[in-house]
Amino acid sequence: MGNAFCICFGCIDQASIGVIERWGRFDRLAQPGFNFFNPFAGECLAGVLSTRISSLDVKIETKTKDNVFVQLLCSIQYRVVRQNADDAFYELQNPKEQIQAYVFDVVRAHVPRMTLDELFEQKGEVAKAVSEELEKVMGAYGYSIEHILMVDIIPDASVRKAMNEINAAQRLQLASVYKGEAEKVFLVKKAEAEAESKYLGGVGVARQRQAITDGLRENILNFSHKVEGTTAKEVMDLIMVTQYFDTIKDLGNSSKNTTVFIPHGPGHVRDITDQLRNGLMEASSAKINVD
Repeated sequence: MGNAFCICFGCIDQASIGVIERWGRFDRLAQPGFNFFNPFAGECLAGVLSTRISSLDVKIETKTKDNVFVQLLCSIQYRVVRQNADDAFYELQNPKEQIQAYVFDVVRAHVPRMTLDELFEQKGEVAKAVSEELEKVMGAYGYSIEHILMVDIIPDASVRKAMNEINAAQRLQLASVYKGEAEKVFLVKKAEAEAESKYLGGVGVARQRQAITDGLRENILNFSHKVEGTTAKEVMDLIMVTQYFDTIKDLGNSSKNTTVFIPHGPGHVRDITDQLRNGLMEASSAKINVD
């Protein structure tokens, strides 16, 4: 009955593991829940380790291959392996300092082989190298490395400013190229449109003159047949005088015309008539040649 009163007990949390010693020597691990141990038999609860995932942020300052000093913020997530909790309890006095020392060693061995741009592009490779080294070393001490994240890469302020200026200059250069290409396309399209417009304008003028020529021809023929004794020249003079006064009338009716007047009179219509007559004759001759 006396021994029954000497038996003690303890409760271990779910996310923890206990270490029980007998006469100062490791005896066994106490699993989560209710545990008995006999202090008169030399048993005692030496300590309790948490098996939750712990996080350690490590800030490392190093230099890249192109001589740029950078600060790297690395986050290590680790936990105690339940089956090897005795190693974690007895082997390392301060596991955080041990992990930090290995992270420093691995990062400062890999980063100086990379340029700053390569470091930004391959930061996952650096984290992988740190993870492999820590798993190999810390696994022997009862710790498991869950994740390693390269949280941030911070170059010197002057380097960041220079990088931003380089990036801005490159973007401005690219924008200038795109702007020049756009202006080139605009000018080409504008030239093509002007050429097409002039071509269509020329076709329109040619058709207009052809229509005028055909109309005048019909008027002259009709007038010559209906009024006996008139010649084609007289009919042409009459039509030109009529168009002359119609033009003057149109100019007088419109208030928005900008007109430059030169010395003229009805007598000058004869000169215009001669020019139109010559044009009609040339057009008729060209038409006959084409036919």
